[in-house]
Formats: sequence, C-alpha cells, structure tokens
Amino acid sequence: MFSNYLIGLREGLEASLVVCILIAYLVKTGRREALKPIWTGIAIAVALALGFGCALEFGSQELTFQAQEALGGSLSIVAVCLVTWMVFWMRRTARHLKSELHGRLDAALAMGTGALVATAFLAVGREGLETALFVWASVHAASDGTPRPLIGVALGIATAVLLGWLFYRGALRINLAKFFTWTGGMLVVVAAGVLAYGVHDLQEAGWVPGLTDVPFDVSGAIPPDSWYGTLLKGVFNFQPDPTAVQITVWLLYLVPVLTLFLLPSRLPRRTGETAPSAAK
Repeated sequence: MFSNYLIGLREGLEASLVVCILIAYLVKTGRREALKPIWTGIAIAVALALGFGCALEFGSQELTFQAQEALGGSLSIVAVCLVTWMVFWMRRTARHLKSELHGRLDAALAMGTGALVATAFLAVGREGLETALFVWASVHAASDGTPRPLIGVALGIATAVLLGWLFYRGALRINLAKFFTWTGGMLVVVAAGVLAYGVHDLQEAGWVPGLTDVPFDVSGAIPPDSWYGTLLKGVFNFQPDPTAVQITVWLLYLVPVLTLFLLPSRLPRRTGETAPSAAK
C-alpha cells in the first residue's frame, strides 16, 4: 500500500504543482478570463487518464491467461521506462519548473484559447497517462485480492491535491529539488520491483525462459500471507521465490539507476529552488 501511496503522491504532486503554477500566474497577471480554457484542458487530461486506466484494467480481462501475462509484463516494462525517465527529468527540472511553465503559458496566451487548452492538456495529460500506466502496473504486481493498493493510490493523490492547494495559498514552503530527489530514489526501488514482476509475467507467458529456475525459496521464513510478508510485497514487490532471471534484472536495474540518480547534480543552483507561495 505504501508503494502505491508514494506513486500517487509523487505523480499527483507534479500535476498539482503544474496546475497551481498555471492558475496562479494567470491570477497574478490579471488574466482570469483565461482560467476557463485552462480548466477545460485539465479536465480533458484527467478524463483521458481515467479512460486509459479503465481500458487497461477492463480490456485485459477479456484476454487469455498467457495474453494477460504478456500484456502485463510488457506494460510493466514500459511503465518502468517512463517512470525512470520521469524521475531523472524532474530531478533536473524541479528548480526551474515555474519559469518554464510561465514561458509556455505566455506563448499560449498570445496564440488564443485553443493554445491555452492544449497547454494545460499537455502539461497535465503527460503526468496523468504516466500515473495511470505505472499505477496499473504496480497494482497488478502488488495485487493481493484487496482494494488496499487502490486505496493507497487514492490517498497519495488526495495528499498531493492538498499540498498543491497549500502551495497556492502560501501556507506551505518546500524544497522541491530535495523532495523530488528523495521520493524519486524511493520510486526507483519500487520500479525495480515492478520490473522484476513484469519479467515474471513474461516468463509465465512463455516469452522469457527460466520460469522453473528458482535459486531460493524463503516462503517458510517469510510467509506471503504474513503481515511482514504483505508489507514487503506492498512496498518492494517482494517475492519469496524469485527466479534467477528476476533477481538478475532487479539488480541490473536498481544498482546502476539508483547510483546515477543519487549522484550529485552538476547543474548550477538557481533561485527559486524552494517553492514559494504560488499566489505571490
């Protein structure tokens, strides 16, 4: 549940910050007439993300077992690639996200209503589609027959919306660069588990060999149905009897990606690293 909460919080906060910055800039510059197109673009982006998530969930139920495993494994790998790109991009962009969005919004204002709708749609839609895909892959990997993974995602998104509102009202200040570095590092660990589970799906689909090659099985020491087994499964997608291919893929992803992500950034520090009140 925690890993899904983290996904909802991290992805939701990015979208909340984008919305907060766009709206605050229009209010600050006295262009309230442009708020309606912005909200329209945001609404379309949210609807698209929800529709994409529903299509993934209900569309996959009509497939055979092998096809479901192949689809789940393939989309898990795609989701991990997108999230990996996203955490590195946000780590590099967090310090100057506001100025970048302001520049795009100024250009859209000069072009008219359609451009405003498109700007809001693209800014929020990318986050929404990434969130829908990674949430689906993570919930699929951590599914234990309960609604807890989805509850975790919902709580994370709700927290992100609250934080975004507090930013807008000027009630909260946070160092975005540090926040996205810490949550990004944790998300890389979650992504490693999703990737390993995706490979296991491909093994069950017959796309990847080695399904019966299990180097160890600690089910006796860590029962999957125990509270700590459930906790490890929910946070790290832990599996007590992984295949050799899963272990190899997990290590080959986690070690280099986490090392590169945690290396000190060489980008110069810019003003505005700490998120000020968006309304000021």
